[in-house]
Amino acid sequence: MELTHETLEHHWLPFTNNREFKRQPRLFVRASGMYYWSQTGQKILDGSSGLFTSAAGHCRPEIAAAVSEQLQTLDFAPSFMRGHPGAFALANGVAALTPKDLGHIFFCNSGSEAVDTAIKIAFAYHLARKEAQRTYLVSRERAYHGVNIGGTALSGMVRNREAFGALMPGVLHLRHTLLPENRMTRGMGASGAELADDLLRFVQLVGERRIAAVFVEPIAGSTGVLVPPRGYLERLRAICDRYGILLVFDEVICGFGRTGEPFAATSFGVTPDMITMAKALTNGAQPMGAVAVRDSIYRTIVDEAPDGAIEFFHGYTYSAHPAACAAGLATLKIYETERLFAKGRELSGYFQDAMFALQDLAVVSDVRGYGMLAGVEVKPGKAPGLRGAELQASLFDRGLHLKTTGDVAILAPALIASRAEIDQMSATLRDALSEF
Repeated sequence: MELTHETLEHHWLPFTNNREFKRQPRLFVRASGMYYWSQTGQKILDGSSGLFTSAAGHCRPEIAAAVSEQLQTLDFAPSFMRGHPGAFALANGVAALTPKDLGHIFFCNSGSEAVDTAIKIAFAYHLARKEAQRTYLVSRERAYHGVNIGGTALSGMVRNREAFGALMPGVLHLRHTLLPENRMTRGMGASGAELADDLLRFVQLVGERRIAAVFVEPIAGSTGVLVPPRGYLERLRAICDRYGILLVFDEVICGFGRTGEPFAATSFGVTPDMITMAKALTNGAQPMGAVAVRDSIYRTIVDEAPDGAIEFFHGYTYSAHPAACAAGLATLKIYETERLFAKGRELSGYFQDAMFALQDLAVVSDVRGYGMLAGVEVKPGKAPGLRGAELQASLFDRGLHLKTTGDVAILAPALIASRAEIDQMSATLRDALSEF
């Protein structure tokens, strides 16, 4: 397709400065392994696994073959009152990776849908327990939980919600955990566990039996990689247990090896009541999300319903789509046979060394990271976020793709990355930052 104003105009890009993009479009036309290729033929190293999606690298032939075979065998099957074998096989595969007792998997089509599904499950659970008064939800400042109505209401990133109003009543926000005293700290900071006590203040504010669930990203990814302080997640878990509040970990970014384990819940040793996931579940090859649910929550909702009745009035046309399930099964097999979670864990030290080496640059104000996830924050320019946008464009032109949020460059290489490719990411980023 020829790139002209007319051919570009009809597509409204998400989370994009559309006017600027259409003046100077940057397109990907091909991908393989650790690389993209632009419309001009430029080879571009992928420093963010697409959008935290392609943990096993791009265009894996095993996944493409599985999806192709599935589409030629069973292209669609409704999940309402019906099913297909792939859905149950994938649920079993995911349940084998989740923490103990989170063994029931509800499929959807994105991380945003997974979050809204978890909200509904929380409300349905409390209703089944005769505690329907639990209508409050708790999130955090700087949180990102997708873009559907519920997830946007939970959002603590101001620009993601300011144009849309409150969206849902009864949402409270804990303070974020980005503290000056933890600046330039590798891994979990020493200060800030007491910030979890904000939840106690909310219990005292609205009542001991009014909060349904707390939603947190174990590592807040999209906002710029906020690693939790030591003891913080444990403290949240203890407060939730004390007051009968469900704890939900949003692992859409952290899941499937990003922290060195299948899920960050395992890495941090804290088991939530639900885990939302998407992205790397299918290696980005097909849209899919899911919620892993504690067995006791499932049993409460299902067993309290009258005989012969639907227990949970929720789902999507494309829940557990056959092609997505095929992609998920092929992806899980790659993770297992190639030991990618272990490889990511083994590479993480070298990756973090390369990222924290950038702290000597004058423009860098902070470096944060854990596992195969890091954020490099630069000092703001004339306006917040301007330098981040300029940096992303500059890096693309230099042959490196990564995500920026505000003035933070976020790196999340695929788990197949080599040390040489990590070195290339660091060197390219250093060259670009040196010009600011």
